[in-house]
Amino acid sequence: EAGHSYVVRFGAYNEDFEKDRLAARYASTELPIPQIIEIGEALGGYYAVAERVTGSYLDDVDGTQMLMLLPALFRAFDAMRQADLSTTSGYGGWNSAGNAPFASWRATLLDVANDRPTDRVHGWRERMASVIDIGLFDEAYARLQVLAERVPDDRHLIHSDLLHWNVLVDGSHITGVLDWGCGLYGDMLYDLAWFCFWQPWYPAWRGIDFRGEALKHYAAVGLDVPMFDERLLACELHIALGGMAYQAFAGHWDDLQSTAERTLSILRG
Repeated sequence: EAGHSYVVRFGAYNEDFEKDRLAARYASTELPIPQIIEIGEALGGYYAVAERVTGSYLDDVDGTQMLMLLPALFRAFDAMRQADLSTTSGYGGWNSAGNAPFASWRATLLDVANDRPTDRVHGWRERMASVIDIGLFDEAYARLQVLAERVPDDRHLIHSDLLHWNVLVDGSHITGVLDWGCGLYGDMLYDLAWFCFWQPWYPAWRGIDFRGEALKHYAAVGLDVPMFDERLLACELHIALGGMAYQAFAGHWDDLQSTAERTLSILRG
């Protein structure tokens, strides 16, 4: 179409592109999600044609720019928190119809220990046990079980993968939020926890207090967040356990060791 530019993406899972198409219904100035124009089969997998958005990757910004971006990031969190999910159902990872499989946020959190034959990362537990002490995973899961009994059953839109080159930025603005294949319904603090947990992997951001800055933002917009610390910890532990499972499945042994050490520091913190 004249005056418009597009990008073609390729992937192994048609469902992920369908989720991108669905997520675009929530697009706004604060949450810029490109529209999916076409999805089809190609090269033994799938392709999606999407509106092209420009910018640099959030992962690559320095500490100064990240501080400048925090207001925009928190506005994106707000937009996800305010998204109308009334035509969808369930908790956890949602499908291309907008529905998710679990009856509660607690059930979503606790599912992280399951290793089902139908899961994309099936076999992770056996592989993990061959490399690290599986007792750390079980200890973190036990802590998560206690927290899951207490945290509220909030249900909001979650991206669940805002790092890994899925956010484009320009100066102090977010220009694109891509790849909703990991999208969830659940606690609005999950995306904040994503930054808190993975922060050590981004040395340029070492001096940024994501937790403290988020609390300032919530105070500024008049949002009460009950059980903030317990909820954030539950999200971080879920992220840790899910990350370890994926890394074991994929054979990313150095990352698995680093994630295990990070998880241990949170448990002991």
